[in-house]
Amino acid sequence: MDKDTISIAVVGDLVLDEPDADYWLAGIAPGLLACDLAIGHLEVPHTSCSHEAAGDVPAPGAPPENLEAIARAGIGMVSTAGNHIADCGPQGILDTLGGLQRSGIAQAGCGPDLEGARTPAVANVGGVSVALLSYNCVGPGFAWAGEGRPGCAFLPLITADGSPVSPQADFRSVHPAAFEMLESDIAKARAQADLVLVSLHKGIVHTPAKLAPYERPIAHAAIDMGADAVLSHHAHIVRGIEFRAGKPIFHGLGNGCVVTSALSPGQDHPQRREWAQKRRQMFGFEPDPRYTMAPFHPEAVNAFIGILQVESGGLLVVRIVPVDVEPPGRPVLAHGARVREIADYVERITVAAGMPPIRIGNDGLVREAV
Repeated sequence: MDKDTISIAVVGDLVLDEPDADYWLAGIAPGLLACDLAIGHLEVPHTSCSHEAAGDVPAPGAPPENLEAIARAGIGMVSTAGNHIADCGPQGILDTLGGLQRSGIAQAGCGPDLEGARTPAVANVGGVSVALLSYNCVGPGFAWAGEGRPGCAFLPLITADGSPVSPQADFRSVHPAAFEMLESDIAKARAQADLVLVSLHKGIVHTPAKLAPYERPIAHAAIDMGADAVLSHHAHIVRGIEFRAGKPIFHGLGNGCVVTSALSPGQDHPQRREWAQKRRQMFGFEPDPRYTMAPFHPEAVNAFIGILQVESGGLLVVRIVPVDVEPPGRPVLAHGARVREIADYVERITVAAGMPPIRIGNDGLVREAV
């Protein structure tokens, strides 16, 4: 190992379909740039393609040049397997992959076919090789890669009533094929890397604390099969932190940086306008009117950057850097009383989700409670 300690920052969803992405990212960039590697989840395609896929509420393609801003903010690796990455069709995915490569950002989760989508991203960080695998757990099925078909990697789940795969489906359990895919892919990644991270796009959106029945089993399986940490996103609100055999599971990293007009109820796109209104009824929340670029659940203002600190001998230490989301949706490193408030919030929702309690020190160190 070239360095005694390396640090990896991990954040959740990145949706930057507004101009001046450098400004929106500047509030968290210092925390990302302070680490040896930063990893985020790229939620939407970055493309000028105007195609809209049918079958889900389509997100607009983000400006391709915003990928360069993501790189300037310190993010060198992204997961891409998610429910909106195929919203601009296969061309949108291929454009995004090309833009990431030009921007120097490694990616896992998408590819020109399923084999490419299941291939890990690997980086050398201070003498430690880090592999990232990325999977979509929530549909829609049209986003999934296949033989000769661009798309994302996926882990199949079983719904309560056998309904078609969609982000709103009532997922109850893990399909046996998902365990087989995880075991195979993690073993291949382990052969290439010292540290294996598994990214899962999973969970129940816009709902504090609550985990779906499949979430802990699939995350536990990833750890049991050899992953060193699980990184999760999709819910647009942070979730609790769990340890499995001493290894961390972030059940929801929340919004890394989400600034978009696509969730405004006053827009002229009929499907997006309808969803902006419907989700408030479905999930029982009223967004703070000041958050015009991030109209999420009011508790989504409690955010954080996860830190994986690899010390000499391979010891993995977990920290969080609390992040406050300020109107109209810009995340900034928290300060003052908000630092402790956010740490307390993460402790509280961990227990509320039925997981063992954790303790977060004033230095951000996360431990299992004794």
